[in-house]
Amino acid sequence: MKQAVLFFDIDGTILSNNTHKIPQSALYAMEKAQKNGHLLFVNTGRTICALPKELYAFSFDGYLCGCGCYLVYRDEVLLESHIDRERGREIAGKAKECNFGIVLEGTKDVFFPKRKSRFKQLEQARAHFGELGLGKKQYIEDGNCDYDKLFLYEDGMTDKASFVEYVASELNLIDRGIGMYEVVQNRFSKATACDFILKKFGMSKEQAYAFGDSMNDLSMFQYADHTIAMGEHAEGLEPYTEFVTKQVDDDGIAYAMKHYGLID
Repeated sequence: MKQAVLFFDIDGTILSNNTHKIPQSALYAMEKAQKNGHLLFVNTGRTICALPKELYAFSFDGYLCGCGCYLVYRDEVLLESHIDRERGREIAGKAKECNFGIVLEGTKDVFFPKRKSRFKQLEQARAHFGELGLGKKQYIEDGNCDYDKLFLYEDGMTDKASFVEYVASELNLIDRGIGMYEVVQNRFSKATACDFILKKFGMSKEQAYAFGDSMNDLSMFQYADHTIAMGEHAEGLEPYTEFVTKQVDDDGIAYAMKHYGLID
């Protein structure tokens, strides 16, 4: 078959939600796919500094990070876009004024508030990133954080409408459910990352295979010709899903690759 490009979300797609590792069946399938000449990319909302170490059990061809704003092919940075520091300070200030819980995600670090937040999920994120050695050197209040995107948490005290109006020309809010929003530069998405890679290699959308499970995978599901939803996936992906595979723990990656003839 023609050379293909495979784009993978991380959690619940190539990393098990149970073991937080890449299952052996997925490692074996991805190795076979590479040997068959296909290109394999992680396509994630995470910034590159925050990629889980378990990903490096496999040598991906590249990492498309921050919802399309930082793209790496092997050791080459192909594209990077950062929020201007002064404007970033203003945006973070507006988010605070609107009573969001705030995390700023950069290429080199992740930034949290100095004080403990009222948002349980934010404090869980602080602990998680702390285990990766992130979020400890400086805080949002320091005012000199270089970042690419935000993660926001809302509750009944939050004025979401005012914030959305304030950033409408610059940023897009992706609803991650239960009061959480991934906030990305609106010129970029997982879809623009896919498009950049296909154009780089002179390939068509018919050669693109997108694997995912959550709503931040929606743009690449709307973009790619071949879309594979994991066994458990967000309902909103259904209209754009070509094939539903098994759970990653149930050999779902290998099952889908065999279905499409990417491996035998």
